[in-house]
Amino acid sequence: MFTIPLYKDQFKTAKTTILHSEQFEVSSFVYNSGVQALEIKNAKGKLVVLPFMGQMIWDAEFLGIDMCMKNMFSEPKPANSIVETYGCFSFHSGLLRNGCPGPEDDHPLHGEMACATMDSAWLEINDESITLWGSYEYVMGFGDHYVAKPSLHLNAEQSTFEIKMHVTNLGAQPMPLQYMCHMNAAYFDQATFAQNIPSDVIKLRESIPNHVKPTPQWLDYNETLKASPAIEVLEHAEMYDPEIVYFMDKLSEHTQIAQFEMAVSEQHKLVTEFDTAQFNYATRWILYNADQSVGAYVLPATCRPEGFTAAKNNGTLLYLAPQESREFVVKTGVVSR
Repeated sequence: MFTIPLYKDQFKTAKTTILHSEQFEVSSFVYNSGVQALEIKNAKGKLVVLPFMGQMIWDAEFLGIDMCMKNMFSEPKPANSIVETYGCFSFHSGLLRNGCPGPEDDHPLHGEMACATMDSAWLEINDESITLWGSYEYVMGFGDHYVAKPSLHLNAEQSTFEIKMHVTNLGAQPMPLQYMCHMNAAYFDQATFAQNIPSDVIKLRESIPNHVKPTPQWLDYNETLKASPAIEVLEHAEMYDPEIVYFMDKLSEHTQIAQFEMAVSEQHKLVTEFDTAQFNYATRWILYNADQSVGAYVLPATCRPEGFTAAKNNGTLLYLAPQESREFVVKTGVVSR
């Protein structure tokens, strides 16, 4: 194995190949917005990652399937909060605060980690795999102190990949922890959902967060969904504006390894797998309009994405003791049916 350190001043507007082998090709470039990016290719597809901006995965395409949500952004924008650049395939939501802030919350949507300016980034490469690492130290006077080390792992000849997050509390006091691996999968008309948990675990969200502006049609549709089983087929796209959201709680009571699928054609399906000891909750997010559309069939998380106060009040807020670490791993991608 060998390591390639990455530095911002190495990235140029013109795409530059920094690694080429029989298994992989890695190129660096800078968007017109000034955001640095890496394109990592293997024989099955590619990932475009922002190594210094929260280690977002901006684009993901495997087996000819573009996995990323439709959005309004032609490129990533420098941002302090995720809504300022909401066009990526995935981001790390958390870590001190997560989800949609409730009435008593003052944190940004999806927390501080999503757009974090990484302190360092590097590649680890061997004959069979490539891993992008990053490190980010969060420290606040009279507040919390942690180091987050996200990574992205891709094997040769594989159309799936692993998204990881490792976090350590460097502070002298217990640190609150909320984390969601927020994967914004594309909306595919007539796609079908499948999972290895009972269907009655999938519950419609009945609260309405601030960013959702309900219409009379949407309110009527929600009333219909309350009395119906969870949506299993992506149809009636006109009904998913504003968003339809489902919650899945206490997954460890039903399976140790959660497996979710979204069949997008006769040939291919998107898949996601994770350990419920790490992620005991999940969310399904469906949205379709002229500006953006998403069929996020599963968003693994440590709690519901209803903000800090809600998690604290319902007992799902985690805490890390001083010097304690946690690691989260999600395997996702595209496979042949």
